[in-house]
Amino acid sequence: MRYIIKENQAGFVLKHGIFQKMILSGKYYFSFLAGYQVVIEEMKGVLDYKGVPYQILSIDPAFLKSTVHIEIPDGSVGFIYMNGKLTAYATRKEYTFWNVFDKYEIKIVPMTDTEIGEDVSKQMLSLVPANLHTDAAVGEGEQGLLYYDNVLQRQLSKGIYHFWNYRHDVTCRVIDMRQTQLDIAGQEILTRDKIGIRMNVTCLYKIRDAVEFAKTVSDLKGQLYSAVQLAIREIVGNYKLDEILEAKERISGEIYAVLKEREEMFCVNFLTAGIKDIILPGEIRDIMNSVLVAEKQAQANVISRREEVASTRSLLNTAKLMDENKTLYKLKELEYLERICETVGEVSINGNAGIVEQLGLLAGTKRTG
Repeated sequence: MRYIIKENQAGFVLKHGIFQKMILSGKYYFSFLAGYQVVIEEMKGVLDYKGVPYQILSIDPAFLKSTVHIEIPDGSVGFIYMNGKLTAYATRKEYTFWNVFDKYEIKIVPMTDTEIGEDVSKQMLSLVPANLHTDAAVGEGEQGLLYYDNVLQRQLSKGIYHFWNYRHDVTCRVIDMRQTQLDIAGQEILTRDKIGIRMNVTCLYKIRDAVEFAKTVSDLKGQLYSAVQLAIREIVGNYKLDEILEAKERISGEIYAVLKEREEMFCVNFLTAGIKDIILPGEIRDIMNSVLVAEKQAQANVISRREEVASTRSLLNTAKLMDENKTLYKLKELEYLERICETVGEVSINGNAGIVEQLGLLAGTKRTG
């Protein structure tokens, strides 16, 4: 039987199913009756053994020259390169590639060192299954805690880290060390004079020791929220409503002082704490508004009376000056006359009597006429 092997092909010669040799391009004749069979395969990519073990195929020199065989040892991963370019992650422990038209190689990276070195690029790591490695990103103002099998190893500063999960189960906890705001909104409190009010309180804090914090505190925000609530009730409940409204800043200082005493419990430093808003019940707010309006009205009345007294005192002083100084009196007469002439066409007066008296007579005559 005639077989034609093309240039990009290879033939596996079998006799009664037993491998004999590998043949390359050309024309061949093998007797089917004698039990020969030729299996043809393209020399491209991964070799298909066609049921013949590699150990048998590797006996043939032509096969060894045309292929490359690579085994990936335990505890290692492999990256497949074709013609110098990374193409895939090795998912098998053993590969045989045709190495005639394309040049294949596998880069083997051991996982015995838990921390992944710089020889493993970002592109290579993106091909590795997620369960084989752990990635940790520590940002600005954050602290990372690295654990092997739940045992703390070291602290991580800002950066990107990669670890193999081969020898150890690797985890990383990232803790925000920056200042954080905690708001207590609508906290209901009963004052000493039995008036129910609501308060909005805010505070700033920051974690002071990441390792100690990780050991002792589980739910920081929940615990801090409860601590601030208790501090508010403990302090504000001792004051009457009027005292709370008048001493808001002082009460804020007392809340802050109590929180500073308790900050060691939470491994934090309180930076500020204070009352933002005081929300009164509707009826109390209406009463307060009425009182405020009354106070402002009383202040307005006092100012009005003060102005009236000042005006009267000014008139009295003017009258005394005019009584003591006749020239000033005459000037005042002329001033009034000027004002009258602005609206009256003609006024006749003589020098026998004062201008004011004559104007008074004119006004009387006009009323009686």
